[in-house]
Amino acid sequence: MVVLGRTEFPINEYFTISFTLRGAPLDRYSAFPDIEGFKKSGKLNTTTTRTVGGQSSIELTITQRYAAYQEGEFELPPFTITVNGNPIRSPGATLEVGPQQTATTPPATGTNPNNQPLQGIGLLDELFGKPKPDAYVEPKDHAFLALVADKSSVYVGEGVHVSMYFYLTPADQGLLDFYNFAGQLPGIMQQLQQRTAWEEHFEDQEITPETITVGGKSYLRYRLYETELYPLTAEALRFPIISLQMVKYKVAKDPTADPTDRLEGYKTYFTEPLIIAVKPLPPHPLRDQVAVGRYQLREAIDRTTFQVGQTFTYTFSVEGEGNLATLSAPTLRPQPGVELYGPDIQQDLTRQSGRVGGRKRFTYRLVPRQPGPLLLDSLLTLVYFNLATARYDTLRPQLVVSVQDAPQKAAFRPRPDDPFYTEALQAADNTLQPLDAYRDVRRYANIVLVLLLGLAGFGWWRGGRQGAA
Repeated sequence: MVVLGRTEFPINEYFTISFTLRGAPLDRYSAFPDIEGFKKSGKLNTTTTRTVGGQSSIELTITQRYAAYQEGEFELPPFTITVNGNPIRSPGATLEVGPQQTATTPPATGTNPNNQPLQGIGLLDELFGKPKPDAYVEPKDHAFLALVADKSSVYVGEGVHVSMYFYLTPADQGLLDFYNFAGQLPGIMQQLQQRTAWEEHFEDQEITPETITVGGKSYLRYRLYETELYPLTAEALRFPIISLQMVKYKVAKDPTADPTDRLEGYKTYFTEPLIIAVKPLPPHPLRDQVAVGRYQLREAIDRTTFQVGQTFTYTFSVEGEGNLATLSAPTLRPQPGVELYGPDIQQDLTRQSGRVGGRKRFTYRLVPRQPGPLLLDSLLTLVYFNLATARYDTLRPQLVVSVQDAPQKAAFRPRPDDPFYTEALQAADNTLQPLDAYRDVRRYANIVLVLLLGLAGFGWWRGGRQGAA
């Protein structure tokens, strides 16, 4: 079944749509619906293993998050998601987005999610007695939580990659474990949101460790979250202290009795606050409109010969790294002798290895009306701020189209050895005639024919009367 999240929520929280698959592997599923007024902001994959009576079953939950652009009331129409070929229907809902609310305080170290002191519970305590805390010791770990940006300062519109990692040494693996990470992640993402930046969120992947070296020491690093942010104003991006609660085990003081004997507890790790400075773009007449990135122009044209009045297609394709979603179409400068229509826009975006880029194509249809060279750079230009040089630059077409005059229609030419047509054409009247001349001739001919028929009928009638007399 399809499960909808809360339909009344503040703007700094996500609305969610999810479905759960039980007892079967996930083969394929259709796209989650688009919601007007919302932006898709990544998916969560949660796998739960349940064991009952010695039988294990696996539940897979796929959750799509949606971020609202503004407060207000929005309509989610009925929709259908197809999972493994089976349609799952939802009646939709009305969504109420309220004002922003402050984040809740994270649970304190050494407490459970309800901020209650950890206690032993269940029948095992009654049968065997509570574990004695004095019999266990908490080893020191070298793990830490870090929020990392690939740049300390950026220009307005320039992308900055932000990731949250959890580091631990190989020796800490037996002491630490993730605790309800899927439940903690929505709150973490709310604190990381930047309302003054455009966000391109990386799809959530399975959390797997990678080995790196920090300060000469080997660590296992888990990437918990990553996103690409593009500041829309010169206001600095400020990230608060983020907390993550982990399971940490205490081990028995006397490990010889049972090396696997340990007591489960909790420990909360915190990031350092992070501030990314944002620099305004240099003065320029189009400063508030230009794209920012590292781009190059690729051109394409659908033919090799061009004639007056013949339509051809030209593609202005921008490739590179940057926020292609906000890249505007090239500036048009109409020129006499050519008609230009479009553009049709197509965008391909790639998020990989901490970078966001791709291609955005603008396709135009052109109709030349006069022969001669057609300089496309006089029609289309795109000004952008080049991060490679920290200066404004312009993408200009390099193609030059040579337009040929349209071929003349073949005229009737008499054979020189045919005297009849030669004399007839020389004596013919070349005065222009109205287009409806033949229609008038046909009308007059019909009138004359009717009159002649009337006279013939009258003569036949008179002849008959005289014969009778």
